[in-house]
Amino acid sequence: MMDGSPSNRPEGFLNVKVLVSGSSGFIGGYVVEELLRQGHAVVGIDNFSKYGKVKKSYDDDPNYRLVEGDARDVELMTELLADCDHFIAGAALIGGISYFHTYAYDLLATNERIMAAQCDAAITAHRDGTLRKVTYLSSSMVFESTDHWPSAEGDERTVPPPQSSYGFQKLAVEYFARAAWDQYRLPYTIVRPFNCVGIGEGRALGDVEISSGNVQLAMSHVVPDLVQKVVKGQSPLHILGDGTQIRHYTYGGDLAAGIVTCMAADAATGEDFNISTAESTTVAELATMIWRKVNGDVPLTFVHDPAFEHDVQRRVPSIEKAREILGFGCTTPLSDMLDEVIPWITQAVAEGRV
Repeated sequence: MMDGSPSNRPEGFLNVKVLVSGSSGFIGGYVVEELLRQGHAVVGIDNFSKYGKVKKSYDDDPNYRLVEGDARDVELMTELLADCDHFIAGAALIGGISYFHTYAYDLLATNERIMAAQCDAAITAHRDGTLRKVTYLSSSMVFESTDHWPSAEGDERTVPPPQSSYGFQKLAVEYFARAAWDQYRLPYTIVRPFNCVGIGEGRALGDVEISSGNVQLAMSHVVPDLVQKVVKGQSPLHILGDGTQIRHYTYGGDLAAGIVTCMAADAATGEDFNISTAESTTVAELATMIWRKVNGDVPLTFVHDPAFEHDVQRRVPSIEKAREILGFGCTTPLSDMLDEVIPWITQAVAEGRV
């Protein structure tokens, strides 16, 4: 991971003020933590629509201000951005794979409204205030329909468009970014996180009840759902599909460091970056690793449940661009991520939160 100490930050970047939308979300929480760690002033905005109000370790940090509000409120967003140097646009209606089906229209409509409002406010703040740039959070799902791997920056504009409304809307985020630059010269960087793994995510308020064997899926994200099934003693272990699906599981802290690096670096302006670990892992390999960490040498057998329609078989990024331009790479091994996540999920299960 790139060293975030002051001596390695870009000149003139110390102590900037940053607005983070979706600041109480899963990735947003890691981003706020990283910004505060580097000594910046942070304003967060969140409407708590996914989890309800959540407690964060930095809530009382004097450099952090949390605003309860909706990112679709152009007047509020314009007010908050008026004296900010940077804007990390992360607010979105988002969930696991089950969301893609249950909320197919809402994902598209709500997120388009959020993005349009954020851009409207940012255009004004850049023109009339101190805003330097918007860093947009896209998604690896823009490569949903690719037929070749690894997926490199630029492929999203040449491969077939995503089939899910969520993937399609995330591709639209990137078009918003480029269009706001083309017409209003609003500087941007686009960041595509891949398969975030970490702590702090709970059962979403709008989650539908989906059974996987004798366990109700908590978040429809593969790592926490597999962990909770193993912790709850499910055997044989149910996995979606044949287990050969490939993902690049990336630590939330690494993603946050990458996002802040993209925000800060002058060389990132006008560019897009995949932010991901280099390590490919199948679902079966992931499940086995979790099982061994919890159950040791107890024999493991699988039951293969039908996969969701938009469960992409292979999601493999090219990460050379971030290395070459930014000198950045994600380095936390999956085993270390699980050593943090498993105790957190275990406690959540014991407390009845999952």
